[in-house]
Amino acid sequence: MERLIAYLDSIKARDPAPRSRLEIMTYPGVWALAWHRVAHRLFKARLYFLARLVNHLSRAWTAIDIHPGATIGRNFFIDHGFVVIGETAEIGDNVTIYQCVTLGGTSPDNGVAGKRHPTILEGAIIGSGAQVLGPITVGRGSRIGANAVVTRDVPEGAVMVGIPARATMVEGGQKTPGFLAYGTPCSEMFDPQTQKVELLRCELETMRKRLDALLAEQEPKREGIRDRA
Repeated sequence: MERLIAYLDSIKARDPAPRSRLEIMTYPGVWALAWHRVAHRLFKARLYFLARLVNHLSRAWTAIDIHPGATIGRNFFIDHGFVVIGETAEIGDNVTIYQCVTLGGTSPDNGVAGKRHPTILEGAIIGSGAQVLGPITVGRGSRIGANAVVTRDVPEGAVMVGIPARATMVEGGQKTPGFLAYGTPCSEMFDPQTQKVELLRCELETMRKRLDALLAEQEPKREGIRDRA
């Protein structure tokens, strides 16, 4: 019971909509995870048909498809439905995924067996509509923006946007303060209707910083040329 209460409280900390823990119990993501715990135990016991049967019932009820073989840590939160998580996906603690996300695998016709799906490390946030594909690693505390397509490893603390996804706004290795809904921050007063303008503004600011750094690197060389002249 204590673990259940801690789990529900972790969701409340990331979603201001519910008024009570009982309301959170109606969330499809909560039920999908509960069913997956059962299916995963059956899968580990090599009762594959029963595991798939539980998975099928869960998918029909919640509109969330989690393969019984996927490994999921504590306090995993799926906000809304239509999420697909593949067999060899690994998800760490305190990960948040929004609607219409796919943790997909590599093509089965390439003959490569084993690890085919991504690994999502602790505290990562994956925005709605994002596609994370292949046996890549999404670093701790990183953010995947809405509708991004990620096919390469994501550094710890990075914010990825676009197709293909690229780091922007926050450099890899840094941590952003607080919880960032949908994984796409730009300002404290973020307006979804101005998303494109905000992203362009943030990218421009990042380019300016990189240009300043390049100019600073070139300045000693210029002074040396002047001294020789």
